[in-house]
Amino acid sequence: MPTETINRSIKLPYYQQLYEILRNKIARQEWKPGDLIPAESELIKQYAVSRNTVRQVLDMLVKEGLLYRERGRGSFVAHPTVEQGLVRIVSFTEDMRQRGFDPGTRVLGSGLVVASQEIASQLQVPEGEELARLERLRLADGEPMSIEESFLVHRLCPDVLNGNYDKNPLRQALEQNYGIRLVRAKQIIRAVVATKEQAQHLSIMSKTPLLLIERVSFSQNTVPVEFMRVFYRADRYTIYSELHD
Repeated sequence: MPTETINRSIKLPYYQQLYEILRNKIARQEWKPGDLIPAESELIKQYAVSRNTVRQVLDMLVKEGLLYRERGRGSFVAHPTVEQGLVRIVSFTEDMRQRGFDPGTRVLGSGLVVASQEIASQLQVPEGEELARLERLRLADGEPMSIEESFLVHRLCPDVLNGNYDKNPLRQALEQNYGIRLVRAKQIIRAVVATKEQAQHLSIMSKTPLLLIERVSFSQNTVPVEFMRVFYRADRYTIYSELHD
């Protein structure tokens, strides 16, 4: 079971820990769609954190579309969106070139992390398994278009973070260095609003609408390899897909 308490001996900020705890309650349906979640005062007492921390986390969950607020009543769990399957995986580079843009990438951060309950479930690995995390800003003709946050099962691609992903595609590195071809994926698409940090990277105003894609990609051996969150500028991007009969 995932941890239900704030670990005060690690460097991870309290708000990030609380965010993962509450998000996991929604993911495993301990809090079901339509449920009224505990009041701020109850969350403050239960997790021994400040009111500002609780409000920051609730704001994050509202912005992700996982919670919604009703004035005078409180915060409720939002109803889930419909999952959409992919027929063909189109990389950002390929997509931008098809649209007539020159694609570019800037790595925002990378490192090893442990799998949260939600991501572990998506990748079908034990909670706490080591993952390689890579965050990239994607550009078209030099203009920011999206932020991609990838989580890879590290044991399947050890040292994958040593690559130069400002210049080289991650998918290419997986295939050339580890024999992993991403041949199938499933994803959900929903609307969110930009956080202050995301807005700065994307050169937009805070709380501007974004398209969020959460995608799990599978290898040719039907093994989940990557869980990705992609935040697209809604004013510059439309979702592309190909359908076959």
